[in-house]
Amino acid sequence: MPIGDLFKKNLKYIELHSQNGVDREERVEKEVPYIPDNLFVKCPSCGEKLYTEEVAANLNSCKYCEHHFRIGNVDRLKMIADEGSFVEIDKNMTSVNTLDYPGYLEKIAGYQKSSGITEAIVTGTCTINSIKVVIGVMDSNFMMGSMGSVVGEKVTRAIEKAMVEKLPLIIFTASGGARMQEGIISLMQMAKTSSAIKRFSDAGGLYITVITDPTTGGVTASFAMLGDIIIGEKGALIGFAGKRVIEQTIKQKLPDEFQTVEFLKEKGFIDTIVARKDMKALLSRILILHQEVQNDN
Repeated sequence: MPIGDLFKKNLKYIELHSQNGVDREERVEKEVPYIPDNLFVKCPSCGEKLYTEEVAANLNSCKYCEHHFRIGNVDRLKMIADEGSFVEIDKNMTSVNTLDYPGYLEKIAGYQKSSGITEAIVTGTCTINSIKVVIGVMDSNFMMGSMGSVVGEKVTRAIEKAMVEKLPLIIFTASGGARMQEGIISLMQMAKTSSAIKRFSDAGGLYITVITDPTTGGVTASFAMLGDIIIGEKGALIGFAGKRVIEQTIKQKLPDEFQTVEFLKEKGFIDTIVARKDMKALLSRILILHQEVQNDN
C-alpha cells in the first residue's frame, strides 16, 4: 500500500464542544491518519511487528526469527507444486451428518464459505521440479483440520491412487485431531488410513509426511507418523493429547520444549527439520534419489 494512502482527507467525525456549561456536537472535516486493518502483524515468537505484505513475501515467515505462521493449502501448494501442475481429486466430497449432530451441517457450510474449500484436506496430483507425485495438504482453517469421515476417505483414496499409478505420496499434516461431531466414525479413520498406508508400503511405495503446525490427536496417531520419511516444518507443534492433560495423568512436570518438532527430532521420532523456504528443494532431492533407485532396479 502506498504511504500516501495512509492519509485520507476530509474524514468526517464529531467533536464535542462545551459552551456555557452546555455540551454541543459539531461535525468537522480534518485530515487524519488512516491505518487499515491487518496492515501489521505481531510475531508470536519474537514479538516484532511485521508489515503484513512483507510476511507474505517471505513465505509467511518472520524475517527476524523465522517463525512460521500457519498457512492454508492454497499458499502451501503455490510453494511446493510446479506452477499450474496441481490437479485436484475428490473435490466435491463433503460430510454428511450421520449421527444427526445438532448444527453440524450448518457449521460445515460456514467453514466452506469462509475457507473456500469443501473439507479439511485437499488431495490431487502435481509435479515437484517435474517429478509427478500424489499430494495431500491439510488446512487448519477448516474446523482446525479435524479428521472426520471425508478426510479419512480422501487420504485413503490418495494413497490408493499413488499405489495404482506407482507414484510417490506426500501429505502435509495440520490437525487438531478427531472431529467430535462424527464420534466413533471419526476415530475409525485412524485404522482406515493406517491400513491403506500398510498396503502402499508393502507394494513398495514411497510415502513422505511433512508435519506442520499444529499436528495433534488422531492424525498424529495415524498417517502423520507413518511416513517412510518424516519431515517436521520448523517450529511445528506435534502431539497426541495436550501437554496439560498428560501432566495431570502422569503427575509429572514436562519439559518446556515438550511436543515441539525440535524435541521430537532429538528423541528420534522425525527424520529432519526444514525451514519453509527449503522445503521444495528437499522434497525434490528425495524424489530424484527415489527415481534413481527405481531406475536402477
